[in-house]
Amino acid sequence: MSLLGEFVSFLFSSPATLLGAAALLLVLCFLVSSSLNSDEVRKEPPGPKPLPLLGNLLQLDLKRPYITLCELSKKYGSVFTVYLGTKKVVVLAGYKTVKEALVGHAEEFGERHNPPIFHELFQGHGIVFANGESWKEMRRFALTTLRDFEMKNLAEDKILEECRHLIQVFEQHQGKPFDTSGPAINAANNVIASIVYGSRFEYDDPRFKSWVQRSKDNALILGSTSINLYNMFPRLFSWLKNRQVVLRNFESTRRDVRDNIKRLKETLNPELCRGFVDCFLIRKQKEEDSCVKDTYYHEKNLTVSVIDLFGAGTGAPLQTLRWCFLFMAKYPQIQDKVHEELSRVVGSREVWVDDRKNLPYSNAVIHETQRLASIVPTSIPHQTSQDITFHGYFIKKGTVVFPLLTSVLHDESEWETPLTFNPSHFLDKEGKFVKRDAFMPFSAGRRACLGEHLAKMELFIFFTSVLQRFRLTPPPGVTEDELDLTPILGVILNPSPHELCAVSRQ
Repeated sequence: MSLLGEFVSFLFSSPATLLGAAALLLVLCFLVSSSLNSDEVRKEPPGPKPLPLLGNLLQLDLKRPYITLCELSKKYGSVFTVYLGTKKVVVLAGYKTVKEALVGHAEEFGERHNPPIFHELFQGHGIVFANGESWKEMRRFALTTLRDFEMKNLAEDKILEECRHLIQVFEQHQGKPFDTSGPAINAANNVIASIVYGSRFEYDDPRFKSWVQRSKDNALILGSTSINLYNMFPRLFSWLKNRQVVLRNFESTRRDVRDNIKRLKETLNPELCRGFVDCFLIRKQKEEDSCVKDTYYHEKNLTVSVIDLFGAGTGAPLQTLRWCFLFMAKYPQIQDKVHEELSRVVGSREVWVDDRKNLPYSNAVIHETQRLASIVPTSIPHQTSQDITFHGYFIKKGTVVFPLLTSVLHDESEWETPLTFNPSHFLDKEGKFVKRDAFMPFSAGRRACLGEHLAKMELFIFFTSVLQRFRLTPPPGVTEDELDLTPILGVILNPSPHELCAVSRQ
């Protein structure tokens, strides 16, 4: 007789065993049912009902999607779902929720989502759009290297040197209207060039001008509606012209980076690190000499890491600086207070980073610009590394997550006047600078901007140095009220095209 036959005979051999079998069967059914029901009742974040294929696209303002998302959070709560085409996205809104996710659950919400266009460009290398052990090692190396430069005051020296060139450009316009984006982007790129390569470029260098223009173009195109459509429907929209432009620009940039790396490698001195590239090449050589297998210190990671550092070190500081200048021209009474503080504390000498603690109002104005401008409104998209139940909602591994930084920086429960330019947000009753927990322009947690400290130094020195020497005003015939604060969506929020006058105070 088979084992199955013997088991069945045993079950029916007596009432006791039959009753026990029935009880066992009920228990098994209960466990299976509970398991199935738990899967079925896993409560996912709520959200507007999506349409087939289009998802919630028709409900979003594609030119300013972050505003629509903020409005949806008022209806669906601080954790909700939208569909961008067929792609499910969980949105986190408000200071407490975003901080809890990015800091309190840093591991679970710590992966980077790679939309198709960024996967094509970076292929998982570098720092910003990488994951796993390679990302950990590259980020750790970059942070350590940047910190070493800062500890030796090399970063401040590079910023001060570039600031002198920026001031000269402002002076050349002799108080006449000009677009501040040109000088600002040149200065921001050269700060990073000095730290990455160990030397700056002349502003009229053809290769530098070409690099800057490509970076400027890609920053706008990558945030465009057409690229967003490609990211949602890559098979349908691979033919888009903007995608081809981005790929061509990126390939030219990669070629420039490789040429610069080759030049530095030919003149490398292991006893002297001129910049980030030298430090990487020296580390790469040590790993090769030690026969390290599966090293992360290879050419692809170096090339993309350099591009990442330029992106992180120029995008946010550049556009924030432009917003600073625009706000000062818009609010001359605030500009006057900044200048009065600078005259009283610094006088006519150069402004140094150490002056920040004695310039609370100027520091507050910079922070308030970062808060109100909120130039990275949805952060760079995250992705869950594992299944997680958060705020009572089940979020599956691999789900795209938008930490809505605008909802943090404009959180009505955290800021007294969230939609008004108000430096008092960062000042106590005695006029001393105060830190605010909900100040999160660089994101938070594992994916916080790796260039945050450098960006703060750069912003402070550039802004105060310009305000020390110049009065920023609208062009003749334009009033302060007529200056347009409507942003233009790119990878980050840019001010609308405008010109200002920088009138010498001397």
